[in-house]
Amino acid sequence: MEALYVEALGALEHSSLGHAARHSSWLFTLANLLHVLGAAFVVGGIAVFDLKLIRDGGIEAVEVGRIAIPLAATGLAVQIPTGVVLLAVEATKLGVNPAFYAKLIFIVVGLINLALFHARFGSAMAGGDLPESARFYGAISLAAWVMALLAGRMIAYL
Repeated sequence: MEALYVEALGALEHSSLGHAARHSSWLFTLANLLHVLGAAFVVGGIAVFDLKLIRDGGIEAVEVGRIAIPLAATGLAVQIPTGVVLLAVEATKLGVNPAFYAKLIFIVVGLINLALFHARFGSAMAGGDLPESARFYGAISLAAWVMALLAGRMIAYL
């Protein structure tokens, strides 16, 4: 399984995308800028919603979520393709970096938490306030996305 992963990283790095990302200062610069903006949207949007959940126990969190959740989803939609471009530059090195593994784990934790939150409280999101028990999911979400951001920044230093 590991050999297949390393082979896929090599294929990405040696692809036309990897070549273009390494040799076009504009592509790399634009991908980097959009990746940072996407991170700001993801973490900023979800943090506003999560902090509202944590602080007020779900009271009026749905109203905040109507703006914050689409903002975070937009950020994630921007981060995925730009992350692939950034990874393609040095995929064989970056893809085996411990901080990259940590980033992926925290993203998975954040996405699983999101799925569980929506499975449990999705119908409540259409109504008024969320129950007090939603605080737990907000705390896990906030921690997961902030840690994913931190791990992403640590890639450059490991």
